[in-house]
Amino acid sequence: MATIKDVAARAGVAPSTVSYVLSGSRKISEDTRRAVRQAIDELGYHPRASARTLRSTRTQVLALALPRVAGGYRAVDGRFAIGISDAARAHGYDVLLTTAREGVPGLRRIAGGRQADAAILMAVEMEDPRIEALRELAFPTALLGRSADDTQPWTDLDWEAATALAVRTVVAAGHRDVAFLATTDHELRARRGYAVRGVAGARRAAAETGADVAVRESTGDIPRLPQVLRALLCGERPPTALVVQHVAALPHILGAVTAEGLRVPEDLSVVAVGNLPDDVGGHELPRIELPVEEMSAEVVRLAVETIDAHAQGVPAGLASGGRLIAPVLLARERVAPPHPRPRPAGR
Repeated sequence: MATIKDVAARAGVAPSTVSYVLSGSRKISEDTRRAVRQAIDELGYHPRASARTLRSTRTQVLALALPRVAGGYRAVDGRFAIGISDAARAHGYDVLLTTAREGVPGLRRIAGGRQADAAILMAVEMEDPRIEALRELAFPTALLGRSADDTQPWTDLDWEAATALAVRTVVAAGHRDVAFLATTDHELRARRGYAVRGVAGARRAAAETGADVAVRESTGDIPRLPQVLRALLCGERPPTALVVQHVAALPHILGAVTAEGLRVPEDLSVVAVGNLPDDVGGHELPRIELPVEEMSAEVVRLAVETIDAHAQGVPAGLASGGRLIAPVLLARERVAPPHPRPRPAGR
């Protein structure tokens, strides 16, 4: 019996394109539509009755799984929630937000109760239990982030390339003593994909350039942040450049730098990796901004394609793969060359 994959191969298109032709959910060129219809006729393909039933019972809702601590606030979470909601609306979907830190029970309830057609996972961990749980339920899923398991559709900023680019840039400007302030200790212990890959990029760039790159984790405990910065900036061989991935705390970080008597960029060049435009506290820093709009649109597109492919019996991994978004370094020319700086008085 012919499958949708057979039709796609005969027509020279992706399985999801065959799904769009059958469901009429997307505008497809007449040439492509004709090729798919011809392949269907030649192979005698008939969509499964269960797939037709599934299409007719869609909720037109996407579940956005964003684990968070009650009372905590991160501007980036709100930006992505809005971006994903806007992109979903353009596809005719609403968004159901679920924020439980232990996300598996809630997602099982949503999937089992058919409260949504697909799940979009944020704060993705390298070994994320939510992925396996949803795979067992055969529930369409797309990831905003990248785990160690690439079998589900995903999109993410290339965090390893981003931190490597930032480190290589400051080294090219003449800095040989560099500090990399990673994300928080909590995120690294949880093995969030962006945190793990950020550290990997900094270490890769250190090996490639031969520069001395001190890698340190940051902290979500803001009152303790000055202590972390002091230990990083005031050693026997203090860095002349600081690459920061913990950008949510960037205003506090810059404040701690100032408190140590250092000027940016005259005494210390600071490069932000993965920030929102308003994270930099009014400074025109060299930076790699997080492409929220592009990532939001891409993960919604993947989720919708996975829903359509699932309705036609195509495994999610065959519907669409992963996509890394290349980092773009803004204001590269503002990386100041290193200047000798005196040790602060009393040290």
